[in-house]
Amino acid sequence: MSLLVATQNPGKMREFRALLAPLGVPLLFPPDLGLEITVEEHGTTYAENAALKARAYAQASGRLTLADDSGLEVDALDGAPGLRSARYTVGSDGDRVAALLARLEGVPPEQRTARFRCVVAIVTPQGDLFTAEGVCPGVIATQRAGSGGFGYDPVFYLPEFGVTMAQLPPEVKNRVSHRARAVHAALPLLRQLLHPET
Repeated sequence: MSLLVATQNPGKMREFRALLAPLGVPLLFPPDLGLEITVEEHGTTYAENAALKARAYAQASGRLTLADDSGLEVDALDGAPGLRSARYTVGSDGDRVAALLARLEGVPPEQRTARFRCVVAIVTPQGDLFTAEGVCPGVIATQRAGSGGFGYDPVFYLPEFGVTMAQLPPEVKNRVSHRARAVHAALPLLRQLLHPET
């Protein structure tokens, strides 16, 4: 048995390789199968968007498929950018970080609370759907720090570590991040689906 992970994002691919290694099965990504699918993420929740992606790739490949949808929720912005995190503004990750910092200019530290939220969806070749969620709380820093990670990691400050997510060593990020927590919650189910005889 193998597991198809429905992402083409290099940062996510790197993290999923580490997070799913305990399963001990081959991991495949869309380029490995020559799959080029555009999935309209028109869901109203992370779970709906993750399920849309997982279903599309499971149907196209006939394989057990995992997809995720995640976002940054900033309390001072009423939960924005949320579902629109990857489309918050046109351009690069850096442009989105700049837009976020501009929106939060002048907001005091105690009001910059935020969380990363991730939902992973797993779809079987038969079409059964399962989901798991992970949340990582933090604070939006006033300036970028760190060169690791991707997305909003350089401004997502973790008070218990005293650094941003982009400053964490990968092995620590892969223990505490929202994606790590969602995958960790999904691992028992994935083991059951991949090794039903055990």
